[in-house]
Amino acid sequence: MNWDLTIAALSLGLISSFHCVGMCGPIAFALPVQQFSTISKMLVTLSYHIGRIFTYAAMGGLFGLLGRQVYLAGIQRWFSIVLGIAVLLLLIQYLYQKSRIQPGWMNRFQIRLLNSMSRLLNKPKAGNFFLLGMANGLLPCGMVYLAIAGALSTNQVSNGIFFMAAFGAGTLPALLALNWFGHMASISLRNRMRQLTPYVIAVMGILLILRGLNLGIPYISPVLETARGTGILCH
Repeated sequence: MNWDLTIAALSLGLISSFHCVGMCGPIAFALPVQQFSTISKMLVTLSYHIGRIFTYAAMGGLFGLLGRQVYLAGIQRWFSIVLGIAVLLLLIQYLYQKSRIQPGWMNRFQIRLLNSMSRLLNKPKAGNFFLLGMANGLLPCGMVYLAIAGALSTNQVSNGIFFMAAFGAGTLPALLALNWFGHMASISLRNRMRQLTPYVIAVMGILLILRGLNLGIPYISPVLETARGTGILCH
């Protein structure tokens, strides 16, 4: 995997984690770890996050495969630009209506998923935390959508997997801190962290556009390799 993609994915995950602290705080506080010892609490919490990253990586493989088809079609640059413009348009819509766009089928899927997570929360077995994390990784989330857009802009299935896994790894520090020291984070602090979301979305949209422009700027707008040989692969 290229270093520019790795750094981009880790950075997106790290920045997105501030949004996650605000949005996923209730889930983090609801993890039934009280009956475990201190070391076991850390292990099952880590297992929960590994399950979440596993789901992200699986999605990365799927969307990396789609990105591969875009690459083979020779339209990767334009696809990245269109993705970036779409992200910015959705951001404008969000800021204007103060609501997220979510089709009915996704709402129904989210309800079923939350019901499944509730059943797992009511059975605090060590092995259930990994499954709970996997389920959490499927919850609709704007930051995950941005990471998926990044996976779509890759040209290899493995790159899509690593991009999403690195994104998940980037969210770990803040979310683990929330799990272990969450009582120190007030609701007002978490709400202020959520206010960073529009800025993160805007930066991601701009970066996708810059990536498609092939400006030759390392890590920001590298020259993309194309299946037709019209670009140069930057390492």
